[in-house]
Formats: sequence, structure tokens, C-alpha cells
Amino acid sequence: MDNLRLIGGKPRIGIRPIIDGRRGGIRESLEDMTMTMARKVAELYSSELRYSDGMPVECVIADTTIGGVAEAAMCAEKFRNNGVGVVLSVTPCWCYGFETIDMSGETPKAIWGFNGTERPGAVYLASALAGHTQKGLPTFGIYGHDVQDIPDVEHIPDDVQEKLLRFARAGLAVASMKGKSYLTIGSVSMGIAGSIPNPDFFEEYLGMRNEYVDACEIERRVKLGIYDHEEFDRAMAWTEKYCKANEGKDYNPEHLIYSREEKDERWEYVVKMTLIFRDLMIGNPKLAEMGFKEEAMGHNAIAAGFQGQRQWTDYMPDGDFSEAILNTSFDWNGIREAFTFATENDTLNATSMLFNHLLTNTAQIFADVRSYWSPEAVERVSGKKLEGKASGGFIHLINSGSCTLDGAGRMLRDGQPAMKPFWEITEKDVEETLKATTWYPASREYMRGGGYSSQFLTVGNMPVTMCRLNLVKGQGPVLQIAEGWTVDIDPELFKIINERTDRTWPSTFFAPRVTGKGNFRDVYTVMNNWGANHGAISYGHIGADLITLASMLRIPVCMHNVPEEKIFRPSAWSAFGEDKEGSDFRACKNYGPLYK
Repeated sequence: MDNLRLIGGKPRIGIRPIIDGRRGGIRESLEDMTMTMARKVAELYSSELRYSDGMPVECVIADTTIGGVAEAAMCAEKFRNNGVGVVLSVTPCWCYGFETIDMSGETPKAIWGFNGTERPGAVYLASALAGHTQKGLPTFGIYGHDVQDIPDVEHIPDDVQEKLLRFARAGLAVASMKGKSYLTIGSVSMGIAGSIPNPDFFEEYLGMRNEYVDACEIERRVKLGIYDHEEFDRAMAWTEKYCKANEGKDYNPEHLIYSREEKDERWEYVVKMTLIFRDLMIGNPKLAEMGFKEEAMGHNAIAAGFQGQRQWTDYMPDGDFSEAILNTSFDWNGIREAFTFATENDTLNATSMLFNHLLTNTAQIFADVRSYWSPEAVERVSGKKLEGKASGGFIHLINSGSCTLDGAGRMLRDGQPAMKPFWEITEKDVEETLKATTWYPASREYMRGGGYSSQFLTVGNMPVTMCRLNLVKGQGPVLQIAEGWTVDIDPELFKIINERTDRTWPSTFFAPRVTGKGNFRDVYTVMNNWGANHGAISYGHIGADLITLASMLRIPVCMHNVPEEKIFRPSAWSAFGEDKEGSDFRACKNYGPLYK
């Protein structure tokens, strides 16, 4: 089943070829050159970028070059009629500043001004950016480092490509969220502040709406059979083969151990929960065929979360299996795009996962930022010395719930562990991932109604980025980012650590890249300054993309370890001071939420 059956088409990238409007020789000499720039960027985008469903990104180019306000208006009309959600202007020459700019206030926009000496593309770039800034329309400026020859417009330099792609990835993420929903199933979990849906944040910063379903809807659908029964049979067969067959030891006290019959009943129930969670998010045409037309519609949710603890889990099976499977890039229907689904309905960590997913098209690890292990503590409890990337200590990431199985790191790219977009995943990747995952009966002292938790140890040496969105009273949302690596640890040390916490949960050991200063002075300082109990972990070093995305949404970044030369924000940010991080806060406050 296609989990992107959401209302609204895919956002396209609109490309505006801007030209000197003077007829009688100047404009005519620039027509081919300007259109060539637009076509080359469109080719770059469609060849290098994909939507999260795996299809190539689509571009829309203005019908003509734009030399004045009338042609700018015609282009804007075409973009409105063709689902354009991101706008890039390109030019090799001087043009007429604010007469040719894009005036849409909610659309991420950038300008690529060709660095050539024959025609002053840089002059137009500076003039147009100044016009955008003066009119309160933050815009990204793209200008190549090296001068190019005019005939060379077909070649896009590497540094320009990097910025073009970074802008487009972030812009498409912004456009993909607009008009979608966040679905809360249940209510607030155990007093976790991130579990309180903040509709002002979702509406004003992301352009999303909030939907709410009481957890009793799960039981209603189970009791009344409001799920695809044929799919349930297929799902149970798959679960029996790959999950139940890997059921781990029951570590509960003897008086809390369920009988085999009771365990089997819970396996069936958690599989039904998984179907129901998905159907609540995106709907299911099969339900309409069964006579449940309202339920078949779903909630148009691009992300969701389940309260679970405590009211539900005190007497019903927990959501661990459902959350893990939904966040994974495969299930009984085959290899597919991962959903974004948060345990404990942590709406802010779900948003962090959604940012990561839309930028990378990969599954995301949801984890507690559980504990910092110093080299001294490790040696004290195990006699072992830490080496390599773990030599300065590490952070133990672990959670019972929605950790994607992709996070085991058993998928390979060029022989190295990786987490991949679903269209790159092989059946071998799936088999190895399932083989590495054990499903333990849930601790009934925590989860009185039982259930099953996935357990694996993440392979080391994967580049990863951990991020977290937090809400600050009086400030608004802020984003934290930490790039680093997963690390392997000695098996004996893992056994010691695992038995000191919950041995039935998946573990990822993370070593952030430290800089020796500020919040990244050392690993302890990173842990000590993390703003919440959860983090969203993505494969790859994507901090620069997250910073660009955050600036589009007017969310300041309060903590990161991204190299300064990689930071790419709208040109207006430089008007708010030389301190890049301070100017980020000032600019975001000045412009306010994107959709307010």
C-alpha cells in the first residue's frame, strides 16, 4: 500500500529565467543563454533529487524569459496552476530588480546569479536580493566562487550545485508539509511536554493542522473488524516467520509471565494495531469496500504519534511493535517508504524525524538520549579502554518504542553499513535486518498489558545526525543538531551496559563530533546541553541541510557542530549582525513564522 496517499499533489520546483528586458539586441542575445541556465538546473534537480515516494522531482520552467513585471505575473500564474512550492530564479545578466522578482510570501525562494564578467549577473543578484530584503521576502543568494566564461552556462560549478541542491531539498521539505496533518492517537504521555500538541506551532511554522483520535478507537476497530482482514492474514504469516520466530526470552518475574496462548493473542493484537494506526493516518480504500467509508478516508497525516503510556499500556498491549514496523522501510507488503510515527506521542520529536525524513528519504531512529558514558566510567565498570571515535565517551541512545529496524545498520551500501532510501533497499538488506532483530516480551512492570519490543545493536561507523526541535516559552521553537557517528563497542562492555538498563530494547551508541568549544567542547557537554529526553537520528551528516530548512521556517538553531563554510541561510540574515548564530535568532524573530 502506498503510504503517501495524501491529499494534494507533489510540490514542484518553479524555475524563473530572468533577463535584461531591453529589446533591439540585448535581450535577443541573452535568450538562449538564460533559458539554457534554467533547463540545466531542471536537469540537475530531476536527476539528483527524488520525492519521498522515489519519483524524480518535477520542475516547471516559465514559458518565456522574464524581463519585466508582466512576464513575472504570467510566470506566477503558471506556477500557481502547476503546484509549484519552491521557486528558483536564474540569470546570467543584469535585469530589473524588484520588477522581476517573485513576490509570493510563503514560497521558499533563491536566485542563482551567474559569475561572469561579460554580463553583470552578480549586480542583478545583489540588487534583487536587496529588493527581497527590503520587502520582507528572505531569499537565498547563489553565486559561484570562480568566474565562468559566458559560453559555459551549460556547466554548473560544484559549489553552485551544492547550494542549488541544498536549497531545493529544504524547500521541498517545507512545501511537502504544507496542508498535511499531524495525528495524535491518545493524549499526553506521562507528563512529557513534547507530547502536548501545540497547534499554533504546527499551523504557523509548518503550515500543518492537528488531528486527534482517542485511543479507544483502536479497540473499536479491533472489536468491529474495521481493518483489512486479508491483509491481516498476510501480516500474521509474515510476523510468524520473521518476528515471532525471533521471540526473545521473557525476563518478567514469574508471576507476570503470560501463558503461550496469551502471548499469541498479543501478537495478533499488535499486528491489528499496526494496520489501524496506518489506516488512521492515510486511510484505506479497502475499508470503503467493507462499508466503512468514513474510516476509509484517514486523517491526511504525514506524521503521527501514539500516547500509549500509561492509560493504554496499563491494560492493553503496548505500541512498540506497531511503532517500530511503521517507522521501518518494509513490512508484510514489501519494501516501502517509512512512516514518521512517534512513541509517547512526542510531537516535537516526530517533527524532528519528519524534517530528517523529508531531507533524506530514509527511515529515522527515535530514541531516548539516555546516558553519557565517559571513558573513566567505562573503564571503572568494565576494565576496558575506549578507542577510535568513541575515545572521548559516547551517548547511549535507547527506547522501547518506535526505533526503525533500519537503524540496526545491517543494510549495506558499497559494503559499508547504511540506512538507505527504500528504492535502494534489497531483499538481502531486509533479511539481514530481520535476522539481527529480536522481539522480547515487554516488561510488564512498565507495560502491564504486555506487547513486544524490538532489540538490536546498531552497527558502528555510520555517519549520523541527531536533531531535536524544542519549544521555548517567549522564544518559540529552536532546533538542536549534532553530527557524529555510531560506534562499535566491545561485546563484554555492551553486555554490562545492556544489563544495567533494559536489555529488551534496541541500542545505538553515538559519538558526536566535538569541536573543543561551546556546547561541543566534549561529549559530556553535548549530552548536558541536549534540550529534551528524546532525539531523532538520521543517517548521514545532514546538519547543513537542517540549518537551511530551519531558516526557511524561521526556526533558529541554538546548537550545532556544522562547519561554518557549510551554513547556507537567506542573504538577509547577514543584515542582522556578523555573529551567525546570533543573527539567526534575530532574523527569525524579525520575520516571524512562515505562515503567520
